[in-house]
Amino acid sequence: MTIPARVHFCWVGPRLPWAYVFAILSAAATGDMDAVILHHTDALADGPQKRTLESTPGVILSRIDPQRDLTAVEQAADLPPGSLVALYEGVRTPVQRADILRTAILYRDGGIYLDMDTLTTASLRPLLESGPFVGAERIVWPPHVRNTRSPLLKARHIGLSLMRRVFRALPDGWKGFRRVEHLYPLGLNNAVLGSPPGTPWLRACLRAMLALSPEARLRPYALGPHLLQSVVDQRGAEGLTIHEPSVFYPVPPEISEHLFRTSRQARAADILLPGTRVVHWYASVRTRSRVGQITPAYVRAHRNSEYYSALVCATVPDLPADNAPD
Repeated sequence: MTIPARVHFCWVGPRLPWAYVFAILSAAATGDMDAVILHHTDALADGPQKRTLESTPGVILSRIDPQRDLTAVEQAADLPPGSLVALYEGVRTPVQRADILRTAILYRDGGIYLDMDTLTTASLRPLLESGPFVGAERIVWPPHVRNTRSPLLKARHIGLSLMRRVFRALPDGWKGFRRVEHLYPLGLNNAVLGSPPGTPWLRACLRAMLALSPEARLRPYALGPHLLQSVVDQRGAEGLTIHEPSVFYPVPPEISEHLFRTSRQARAADILLPGTRVVHWYASVRTRSRVGQITPAYVRAHRNSEYYSALVCATVPDLPADNAPD
């Protein structure tokens, strides 16, 4: 079964910053899909961001009712009644709730899920024939290392962490890091997921969420990357395509801060690797503070001196005005 040609985003809250609007616009302009759907739990605040999305061909704003929609997924996936709803209501942060919603929506509808801190840089259609897929990224502390009692293994990864810190601080350090990134282990990330509807793999992810203790569910990444890794470790990766970091994560965690550094000549093509289709820029790490600064005017002003702005201009050809017309 092929993956439906639609992209899903999830948003929890009423206010949608421009940086996340650009994620949706880039998917609509560059992703070559039939529909780009923003599933939002709250009524979106009126303003230029909302008006821009409403006027963009192929973009659908879909207000969801978590209790109603998660109850439907419980029935479809043969999960205990009320279990997903209780899980959703029991977590604390929008990130944790989005982790639950993305898996449930993909199980129900199928398609490709993208996080809000992404930019789509090429057609997503070649991904549709692979069956379920995730992407891998270069990390320092995979779960087996965090839990190891081996001092040698711990020491090695402390060294990797320090080396990454150096490349993060150096001017244009992202270029040097690419020469050594092969030394870093791979970890799964749920910022980009794809699947046909109703797959056993997604059902296993939902069941794994429910199997976590109330305390474990609240830990950082417990419902996201760590859960994906545990499901693959337990079930194996048979039938699941795991894409190389170059496809979705060409600039890894921490190093992604360079996307927002001033550069003499920032060109989008320099960031992209062969096969890159999405650039995830990790708003949850060191670039969170940038989100509030980003507007269309900001992007125009920095398009030649900042890689993030260069990527936006390359993937959103018709950049909107800061105050989109009614």
